This record gives sequence, structure tokens and C-alpha cells, in this order.
Amino acid sequence: MQNVVIIGAGGFGREVKTIIDAVNKVEKTYNFIGYYDDGIEKGTMINNFPVLGNLQELNSISEAISVLLGIGDPTTKSKIIAKLSNDKINFPTLIHPSVQISDDEVTISKGCIICSGTIITCNIVIGSFVTLNLMCTIGHDTIVDDFSSFMPSVNISGEVHIKESVYVGTGAKIINQVIIGSGTIVGAGAVVSKSLPENCTAVGIPAKPIKFHNDECN
Repeated sequence: MQNVVIIGAGGFGREVKTIIDAVNKVEKTYNFIGYYDDGIEKGTMINNFPVLGNLQELNSISEAISVLLGIGDPTTKSKIIAKLSNDKINFPTLIHPSVQISDDEVTISKGCIICSGTIITCNIVIGSFVTLNLMCTIGHDTIVDDFSSFMPSVNISGEVHIKESVYVGTGAKIINQVIIGSGTIVGAGAVVSKSLPENCTAVGIPAKPIKFHNDECN
């Protein structure tokens, strides 16, 4: 069993712990040690497991450790990864046992979190540190770039390209053959039927940009 910790002891971090538990019920894989969180006092107990310290302390660990990101915000994820310089850290991809993944040309990179009920079909490329929350679907020939996050029940049709650090809210639908630019936020319940530019917030049916923002505002 590999020792594993979660960065982020908030709501999603606690949900990531439940995926670890589900994996271990099928096959003993992870020995969960606790959480790292810059915003919670070291020693605080979260569902009977401790907050072990902050990111600086994680960087000082001298033994091999697996690290999972219990963070939903794409920009926060990318900033955290940029801060981690410890070569003892590795980033496994965590997949709930109920997830359905085709055997036909699916590539999933490191550090992803894929939650219960998600379906991933064929000829799909998923980058690093992507979050797929509960009951998402990804259709054929789709590319999802690094750090993007999808909240529960997002449906992605085929031949879609979602670029880096995109955030898609709960229940949104992305129609086939569109591109979503990097850093864009898609509101909950939106329907993306046309391509969206980078660094915007888009809402509605059909989804349209309502504001633009720079990288620091994502």
C-alpha cells in the first residue's frame, strides 16, 4: 500500500477521501495519512484524520509520498503544483471503482480525480490534474487539457476540446464540436452550443460570455 495525503481539507478534499475508501474496498491500495492545508491549523482533526501541516511542510518530507489534490478551482490547483518542489512527491490518478472507461484509446494523465458514476467513452485524451466530479460524461474524440475541473453531472459531447484551466459548473452541457478557451468559466446549468473564447465567464442557454477576466482573476 502506498502512503497518500490530500491537499485541501475542505468539502471536496473530504470527498476525495471517500474515493480512497471505495478503492481500498476493492483492493487495498492506499494508506491514507491525513491532509495538508495552508488555511487550517496543523493538528486539526477532519473526520478522524489530522491536518499534517501546510505546503511548505509537505515540501520538506524526506520519504516517498503520494499526493492528491482535493481542490476544485483550476487556478488554485495550478498554483499549488507550481509550489511543490519535493522530488519525493508523486501524483497518482484516483478513479472511483464505479467509473466506466472504454478500452478504446483513452489516455488519462497524472494527478486526476475521477468521481463516482462518471462515464468516459472512446478516443479521449485527459491531461494532468483534471477533476471530474460525480456523474460526468465525456463523449468520443474529446481532449481535456491540464487543470480543468468539472462539477457534478456535466455532460461533454463528442469532438470537444476543453483547454487548460477551464471550470464547468454543475449540470452544464457542452455540445459536440466546440472549443472552450483556456481559463474560461462555464456557469452551472449552461448549454455550450458554440465555441467560447479564453478567459471569460459564460452563462445561459445558449452559453454566452458575460464578462472577460485576466489570468489572475480566474
